[in-house]
Amino acid sequence: MWDPAQYLRHADNRSRPFFDLVGRIAIDPGAVRAVADVGCGPGHLTVTLADRWPGARVVGIDTSAAMIERARADHPGGDWQLADARTWAPAAPLDVVVSNAVLQWVPGHRNVIGRLLGLVRPGGWLAFQVPANDGAPAQRTLAALARSPQWIERVGHLAEREEHVADPQDYATGLLAAGCDHVDAWETTYVHVLAGDDPVLDWLAGTGLRPILEHLGTDGPAFCTELAPLLRAHYPTGPHGTLFPFRRVFAVARRGTGHASPAAVPGSSPR
Repeated sequence: MWDPAQYLRHADNRSRPFFDLVGRIAIDPGAVRAVADVGCGPGHLTVTLADRWPGARVVGIDTSAAMIERARADHPGGDWQLADARTWAPAAPLDVVVSNAVLQWVPGHRNVIGRLLGLVRPGGWLAFQVPANDGAPAQRTLAALARSPQWIERVGHLAEREEHVADPQDYATGLLAAGCDHVDAWETTYVHVLAGDDPVLDWLAGTGLRPILEHLGTDGPAFCTELAPLLRAHYPTGPHGTLFPFRRVFAVARRGTGHASPAAVPGSSPR
């Protein structure tokens, strides 16, 4: 389903949250020997973890065969594994686990957060970031078109998100209850300045629009033709490009030394 080339078209804007996330992991670089990037995509960000922790073995995992193939082609020296975050396990506990813009796609993602925390050694770190833009015009417009009379029978079901992310406070509360002794959780709204024709449509084509286009096949362009003017109405092009606000939620946590491996990160239901 995933198209690495389309995803990388906005690589600069998609990369910044990754570096903002990793920059808050306060671990002694000399203590890092094993790192995993869960949901590594095409691997262009994963390889930077080896620069940050040069003494570590870094593994990237993803459920998309296309993404793993691209990572292996672009970064042949890396350890790239086709695997699912819900079942993958390393041979030994990890020092750092990073998951960037992935968990929002995973059913029961709180259980997965707890599982990933359990893969980290006591004193190690888990860091994750999830888009939290479901209430934005782009996502609402996409969902409304998918549920419209002409499309609802074919893709209306794809407009229903199975997972909704929580607020930073909710994740922080859950991580502390799961035995973390240090938690840093926050949210940021990035205002991207996008260039080109229909740039918001182009952005969505690499993420939230992908399941619909995959399902529609040759009718995907017709759907995009209807979607494009609706998005332009919400995101008009100005003299310097198209402003596209995008909210994301972050959490960085150190696993404590006095608790068993958590099975889940408890918390209230995501809004």
